[in-house]
Formats: sequence, C-alpha cells, structure tokens
Amino acid sequence: MSQAKENKSKKAPGLLKTIISNRTIIIKLAKNDFKNRFAGSYLGVFWAFVQPVITVLMYYIVFDKIFQSRSEAMAGEIPIPYVLFLTAGLVPWFFFNEGMINGMTSLIQYNYLVKKVVFNIDILPVIKVLSAGFVHVFFVLVLLIMGAVYRYYPSVYTLQIPYYSFCLFALILACSYATSAIVVFFKDLQQILQIVLQLGMWATPVLWNIGKLSPKVQFILKINPLCYVVNGYRLSICDRRWFFEDWGYTLYFWGFTLLVTWIGRVIFRKLRVYFADVL
Repeated sequence: MSQAKENKSKKAPGLLKTIISNRTIIIKLAKNDFKNRFAGSYLGVFWAFVQPVITVLMYYIVFDKIFQSRSEAMAGEIPIPYVLFLTAGLVPWFFFNEGMINGMTSLIQYNYLVKKVVFNIDILPVIKVLSAGFVHVFFVLVLLIMGAVYRYYPSVYTLQIPYYSFCLFALILACSYATSAIVVFFKDLQQILQIVLQLGMWATPVLWNIGKLSPKVQFILKINPLCYVVNGYRLSICDRRWFFEDWGYTLYFWGFTLLVTWIGRVIFRKLRVYFADVL
C-alpha cells in the first residue's frame, strides 16, 4: 500500500499545473484561512494589520525621531526620507516572515485534510502563503500612498511591485514545501525558524542601506535572495530602475528559487506517504 502511494506521488503533476488546475479551491480556502485566524474576536481581520503598523511606527519614532543619528548611520546618505526607505523594506519582510511561518505549519493546521485520500495536499502550502499575501496587498497600497505623500508618485516603474511580490511568493512557497514536510516529524523546527527569521531581518537590508557598504561586503550579503526583493521594492518606489537592468542578479535569484523549489518538492514527495500516520 505504501509503495502504491509512493508511485502515485511520483506521477503527480508539476507544481505549476497543480496550482492552475486547483486555483478555485486554493483562492476559496485561502480566504477562509485568513478569516478563520481572527474568528471570534470583536475586531476580526483588523488585528492582521495592527502589528505591522505598530512595528513601522515604532522603528520610525525610535530611529528617525528620537535617535536621528542612528537612522543616518544605518541608512547612510540616502536621498529619500528614512521612513519611506524603512517602509519599503518592511513591507516585503512582513510578507516573508508571516508567509514562512504559515507555510511551515500548513500540514499541521490542516491535518484533517492530509488524512483525506481524495484531497491534493500539495496545495496546502500554497493556501497558507496566499493567505499571508492578503495583508501584503494592503501594505503595498500603504507604501504607495506614503510614497505619494513624499512626492514619489506612482509611475511606470511601480508596475514592478507585482513582479517583486510574485518573486517573494515563489521564494516563500519554495521554502515552505521543505519546512512543512520536515516540521511534521521535527517540531523543534518551528522554534528554530523563529530564531532564524529574527536574525535574518538584520542580515537583510530592511533597516539599513546596503549601498553604503564596500562592494565585497555587498557581494557576500547579496547571496541572501531577500536582498533582491527588498532592493526591488525600493527601486520601484524611489530609485525608478528596472529589474532587468541588473540581469545577473535576477538570474541568480530565479536560479536560487528554482533550486530550492526542486529540493523542497523532493523532500515533500519523499515524506508525504508518512504524513497521515504521524499527524
């Protein structure tokens, strides 16, 4: 029986085909997942936006108002207001942080669906990452409004934001296939990932400007694929540059993401025959 399941999993359609063929149920379940997270609370989905807003305000007040020299030390001589620079970095980071946690716990939270033979569990990480994306859309709008307030009005370059959002979605989903499968058997991964995300925020140019570092240090830090996305949001809002102008870094990002996707899918397929027994 186990061998039959394994053979069936090997014959499963590709990820893109699976997402397209199940797009209706993915969107429906993602909406329900987003609503259910706040079911029973008086303010409902309002709470999804409170913490990110408070975080942005806290960093802005501390670094740009109270310790103004600290913001200059982190951002260097940037030609844009630090609060706009900061928000353009935090918006993609919030999505990455929430998407990684949601994607990792997708099988655990939907364990009753994992045990259903007829349900395609390959779409569960997609549902959880897409659910995190709803809040991201809201904060992209906030970022555009903030840019307009500082006279960085939407332009043709702003059309790159959906591209960079898709980049982020693809990267999160790639990681989620591996983490969602491993955490079923190794629950400590949840705590480990929380620590990695805390450290990762400082290893990514979210609060600080990578441009003020030496070229050698920049090269090392850009190994982190999130640098591509965070810098991309700032290029779209403030610097007005196209993503294909740095085609080498674009190729690196997609090469890295496709490799992680392949590794994650292999791990997921190898372990999926045991999910129902463990959960």
